[in-house]
This record gives sequence, C-alpha cells and structure tokens, in this order.
Amino acid sequence: MRNNSVVIVGAGAAGCMAAVTAAKRGLNVTLIDRNSKIGRKMLITGKGRCNVTNNCNTETLIASVPTNNRFLYSAFSAFSSQDTMSFFEENGVPLKTERGNRVFPQSDKSMDIIDAFFMLIRRYGVKLVNDDVKSLIINDGVVVGVKSMRKEYFADKVLIACGGCSYPQTGSTGYGYELAKSAGHTIIEPKPSLVPIETVEEWPSQLQGLSLKNVLLTVKNDRGKTVYSELGEMLFTHFGISGPIVLSASANMNSKKSNGYGIIIDLKPALSEEQLDKRLQRDFDKFSNKDIINSLDELLPKRLIPVVISVSEIDEHEKCRDLTRIERHKLLKVLKGLTLTFKSFRPIAEAIVTSGGISVREINPKTMESKLVKNLYFAGEIIDVDAYTGGFNLQIAFSTGYLAAVSF
Repeated sequence: MRNNSVVIVGAGAAGCMAAVTAAKRGLNVTLIDRNSKIGRKMLITGKGRCNVTNNCNTETLIASVPTNNRFLYSAFSAFSSQDTMSFFEENGVPLKTERGNRVFPQSDKSMDIIDAFFMLIRRYGVKLVNDDVKSLIINDGVVVGVKSMRKEYFADKVLIACGGCSYPQTGSTGYGYELAKSAGHTIIEPKPSLVPIETVEEWPSQLQGLSLKNVLLTVKNDRGKTVYSELGEMLFTHFGISGPIVLSASANMNSKKSNGYGIIIDLKPALSEEQLDKRLQRDFDKFSNKDIINSLDELLPKRLIPVVISVSEIDEHEKCRDLTRIERHKLLKVLKGLTLTFKSFRPIAEAIVTSGGISVREINPKTMESKLVKNLYFAGEIIDVDAYTGGFNLQIAFSTGYLAAVSF
C-alpha cells in the first residue's frame, strides 16, 4: 500500500541520511539493501575511522569537487558540513577535527557512525529490508516502485542511492547504473577516482609500507603543465604509490591521457635548495669518515636512503669527505625532486570512489529528482560527481541524500 511512502535503494551514507530525514518528516520509508547490515562502505572509510566530513565552508566544499561541482551548490547549501557535524553530535557521536580539517568520531571508530544511523532508523520507524532490487516499476513516465527477485515494493517516491563501482565487496557493484539506464538516463563512463597509482619504476616495491609525511607531491602532464601539487602524506606500495595526496592527485589525472604524467616528490619542501645544500654540507662534514649510505639517517627514513643514493647515481660506499660538489648537487636534486613515471591507475575496485555515473544534466540540482522520470530521485556516488579525499565525498552523500529527502 502507498501512503506518503518512499522506497530507498541502498543503505549507505546517502541512503541512510535520506531515510532518517524522510522518516522524521513523517513519511513511510522502506530502506532496501542487498547487504544484511547498513553502511558497509562507511565502515571501512578513513581506515576504519570514518572521515565523516571536512570542517569547512560551502565555498571550500565546492572547490574540493573537481567533477561537476556547481551541480552540488544547492545540496551543500541545504546540508553543509556544519550540519553534518551537528547531526552526529546531537545523536551521540562526539567528533574531532584533525589536520586538513578532516572530521572523525572522537572514538576513531566508524562503527559509532553506523550505530547512530541504525538507532535513528529504528527510532523513526524506517522499514529496513534485506533484498536485491532488480528493476524499477515505471508507469507512463512516473516511477511507482521497484521490483526484486522476491516481490514488488510500491511507493510514491523512489530514491536510488546504491553507490558506484568502487569496493564491490561492500555491495557497490554498479547495479544502480542499470536501474538508471532502464529509466532512460545517460551514464557517464565510470572510472576510478581517488585511486592508488602504479609506476613504471620498480624501486617503490623496495619501500612497500613506508609512509612519508609532509612531502610535496606534484604531477605534470606531457606538456610540463602542473595538474596537481599538494603537501601531505603518501605511501609506497608493491606496485607504486598511494596515500592521501596520491589519491587526490589521481582525481586530477585523465585516465585516457595519462601516459605522459610525471610525478615529482619533494622530500624536504620546508627547505629551499640553498638551505638543503647547506644542511647536506654540515652533515657530510659531521660524518666525513662515514660512507654516504650511513650519513643520512638524520635527514631521511632509513629505508629510503639506499633508493635516494641509487637514483642519485652515487656509490653508496663513497666516503662523505670524498663526495664532489657535482655529486652533492645530484643528491640535492633528487631530494627536492624524486621522480616517478605514471604507468596506470589501480583497478576501479580499489578506488575510494567512482568518477562518472548518472549525468547531472538529467537531474534537478535543487531536488535531486530525475528530469526524465517523475518521482525518481538519485543521491550519492551514483551521480557523476566526485571529490578529493578528506571527508568531501561522504559530505556529498549526506548533502544529496538530505536534499532528496526534503524534496519528496
């Protein structure tokens, strides 16, 4: 029976926010997810800590979305990062703001966010259903429900919020795109965003697991133009590089024009070349009788030293006192510009979020309603919008889910 009713497909960040918001408004809400538990992807975000938002203003939110950011202006205005913070704190989850204005639960447990949503879902009478939606039910250009393998769910409004293609083990397999296509929507080709990078060079595998903080990572295209440059944290892996600034860099790189990208790491961005050169001279004077391999412990992580010396083309057993000015300058250039060559992105299944999805041209940005099918709404990662790392993508989910719910 339909009675001011809403069916929401997908119990992730956008779906949960929409379900709670709509139920608080007195609507009869059914929340359907193929997983037996809500928020599977939220559980693993922020390395299990859940970076719920970024403590910033709307202009910064907009600037942190490289894909179709103006589409989100109404959503961010309706439900800002401050609204997200108030929402969780008012519902028993104390928050904290860390470096880069990233916001986490004080407990550092993503489960606290899931528990808050689950409590609200129960409090406001949302019907939670474990089922696998297979198709939309559309009559004369109006959606009237959804159909699963087992039954049909009829409703006045339907919201599709079942994510993109990243982390398919959480249920984000891209099946929402098929639902949207069946309603006539255009799907911009999904591709990985916020994804680790494979490099041509193999030496990063020697440093697997090594994390570098406060380094400057710059990406240049084949014309030498800088497409991204940011100070922060990165990680070496068996295939190349990852970590926050690497993931954000990937969002600025075109996967179809990626063969010419060069990646430059300034290992000592706080020091100018002149300052670093003086530092090297002091260290080499201090350790004049040591091999160079044993003289850089105060400057670099121990595991990184052999790689830096090798890339500098210096004999690691050369004594510091014998190092020539040319060799010192080679080392200096590597410390200020350790270079890697882009090979490829890791698979979309390893991406934090999906870039691509339902074309924003076919969605009303003031309501999240389809322009093609009446009473059909979209929210979250399924839409062709994606942001940098730092809590911005969850904010997109919360804002679009909220806006859809107040527009039902």
